Amino acid sequence: MKKGIHPEYKDCTVTCACGSTFNVKSTTDNMVIEVCSNCHPFYTGKQNRGTKAGRIEKFNKKYGFKTEEK
Repeated sequence: MKKGIHPEYKDCTVTCACGSTFNVKSTTDNMVIEVCSNCHPFYTGKQNRGTKAGRIEKFNKKYGFKTEEK
């Protein structure tokens, strides 16, 4: 590495919109984010996966495909 051209690497406090804070290493002192692993729907189990079937039916109806009935 060349000396004098790289920014200083230091501890950084990350604050989420939900109020959660954690520490990481970065070139900045503080970061503010909107979504973290404590409030993201994928990690909290609140992700909605039920809309996929509706989109498939809408696509099939739009392009004239017949849907299979179970």
